[in-house]
Amino acid sequence: MMAAGQVYNRNSFLDNLAKNLGRERRHQVERPEWDHNPQWGVLKGATQDELVEVLKKQCLLIHTDVHETVSSELPALITHLIKEYGGKSVVTWDDPRFEEFGLSGLPKELNEEEIAVRVWDQEGGEENLAFSATADIGITFSDATLAESGTVVLFSDKGKGRAVSLLPVIYFAIIPKSTIVPRMTQVAKHIHNKVENGELVPSCVNFISGPSNSADIEMNLIVGVHGPVRATYIIVDDK
Repeated sequence: MMAAGQVYNRNSFLDNLAKNLGRERRHQVERPEWDHNPQWGVLKGATQDELVEVLKKQCLLIHTDVHETVSSELPALITHLIKEYGGKSVVTWDDPRFEEFGLSGLPKELNEEEIAVRVWDQEGGEENLAFSATADIGITFSDATLAESGTVVLFSDKGKGRAVSLLPVIYFAIIPKSTIVPRMTQVAKHIHNKVENGELVPSCVNFISGPSNSADIEMNLIVGVHGPVRATYIIVDDK
């Protein structure tokens, strides 16, 4: 009986495969050195202000609202936007950045406005999911944002449930200006470096480009099919 998870005759199979290919058996793969690396040239040398402008233009194409503010005015802006969008229930990450950016008092303030708020509970399990599934608005910070494609990058963690950005009707992404990078290249390099250094990496990395959308075979775009109907990016000058 074959035991689960065991591999049989691997070496003989690979030896035979190499022989049929007319070369010696390889035991490791050498990373190729490419003559050209165009992925590093996109927006090379762009300042943070220039990246913000690229991001804002891209957001017009992906049906995403953009607001700019400074740290001291962030709480007031978020409260204003929640009311403007008619939100009556809000779910957020359990993320230390909420305190760092002066948002730790947001749940109490919104509750006083008769707006229900739930902070993701690391032990909450199904209760987190149930609240998120019916919430009007989900709010997270973006761990990195790709200017080229208007994409927020979210690293999952204990207090950073994926449902917060995927299940509510409206999604707010708070984007510290300093974390905006040109494109996917820089984030992939960051994750690769962490792996190379033996550091822990998130079990899930979400790349979100505006509200959910889908197109049928005739390429008719429909926004808000299987996730947030609206997305709002809040760029915070965190200098």
